[in-house]
Amino acid sequence: MDFPTRMYIDGALTGGSGRKDVLNPATEQIIATVHTAGLEDVERALQSAKSAFPAWSSTAISERQNWMHKLRDEVVAHEEFLRDCVHHELGKPWAQTHEDWDRLVASLEFYAEEIARVQDVGLADRAGTHTHRMVHEPAGVALAYLAWNFPLLNLAFKIGPAMAAGCPIIIRPSEQTPVSAYAVGMLCEKIGLPKGVVQILCTDGYDVADALTASTIPQVITLIGSTGTGQHIMRTGATSIKRYSMELGGNAPVLVFADADLDLAADIVCGVKFSNAGQICVSPNRIFVAEAVHEAFAEKVVARARAARVGFDKEADITTGPVVDRRAWIRIKGLIDDAVSQGAELLAGGDRPAQLNSGHFLAPTVLDRVTDTMPVYRQETFGPIVSLVPFSSEGDLLERANDCDEGGLTAYVFTRDLAKAEACAAALRYGEIQINGVKYDIDLPHGGIGQSGIGHDCSALALHDYLIVKRITRALDKTEFGGLNA
Repeated sequence: MDFPTRMYIDGALTGGSGRKDVLNPATEQIIATVHTAGLEDVERALQSAKSAFPAWSSTAISERQNWMHKLRDEVVAHEEFLRDCVHHELGKPWAQTHEDWDRLVASLEFYAEEIARVQDVGLADRAGTHTHRMVHEPAGVALAYLAWNFPLLNLAFKIGPAMAAGCPIIIRPSEQTPVSAYAVGMLCEKIGLPKGVVQILCTDGYDVADALTASTIPQVITLIGSTGTGQHIMRTGATSIKRYSMELGGNAPVLVFADADLDLAADIVCGVKFSNAGQICVSPNRIFVAEAVHEAFAEKVVARARAARVGFDKEADITTGPVVDRRAWIRIKGLIDDAVSQGAELLAGGDRPAQLNSGHFLAPTVLDRVTDTMPVYRQETFGPIVSLVPFSSEGDLLERANDCDEGGLTAYVFTRDLAKAEACAAALRYGEIQINGVKYDIDLPHGGIGQSGIGHDCSALALHDYLIVKRITRALDKTEFGGLNA
């Protein structure tokens, strides 16, 4: 299969100053050698976006909606091609690529509708001498940095609200997974999208990317990535005042109380933890389990871990694909080995599956008796590891769950006691609390607090990250307010 290799800048597919091999982590084979941007390419993209802003920001909403619908139609028509890009650049199981593609379709549809709901707001004047309106306008050029774990989904979360709001956007996909983003660039060129409205370019490393961040042209910088990357971007972007919207790291706690539906809890924990090889920002990381049900819950999790199918086969029902690269595999394996050396019990997995001799595969792993001194507890593992932490007292449970250096993105609560669940939701310092289930969609706010980020992806809140509010005040003449203050 021939995968896209060219960047999309100033309305056209283009080569770049550098080249980079993209490897499938399941096969360790090169699938494409893509063009990457140098400083001149970055400057060209910045100037193109800047030049596009006056026209695109003033384009009628109906016309912006038409362009978004044209792009959506091409995404729908090229479903298998786009999913193949994700399948091969990340080794993601075929069934799981549907979510990436689906969110791109949903984003283009949802934000094309949502922008029409944004209304000017009239404000009362206490003295009756003026009229006031609050109006929404595009914030300016947007710059988006994408993580590699959901190549199309992450792009979807940015391109929809930016296009709808009237903000030209420069999208920098991860250098590990640029192929599906470049495929979107092909579709933008195919529909004849106005120059500069969307730019998609990959940079190989921080140095060239920093030129994007440090530029004074972007008014909005948005990111899906680690907390450390977010801090770096904010420092580098301090050349001018910018707005930031960032979904950063997480270390999600799961509270499984003695009265919980254990099968439900095990299904959700393992479903999220083993899907995408655990490389999900909201993936359960520290599983606090009541001692009374600990053994029973552990058995259920182990059974699911052992039943998970690991591999890379488009025709098979694969549960867990590879981790992104060799460095990630070594890091995750190191967390497992360190935990075992400190006294954790290895109940399942822990190494490469015996039947797979190549690729960066790690068997779904279950660690028991994990403690808060272990790096596997303190860090976001971003791998297929379930860490069980038994608790006998609920007295300090919420404090332990909130003790998270990575910040607060998502927390899970499993109990049949709804009053207890609501009390936990009120006390947990996380942006999202999932009670007895899990649900994500384009219309639901997604964002963390503290070190897990600022702003939101998804929902109308994301759209407003790309809009500024302007107050327009007009003084009334004497005839309009009756000369009361003459």
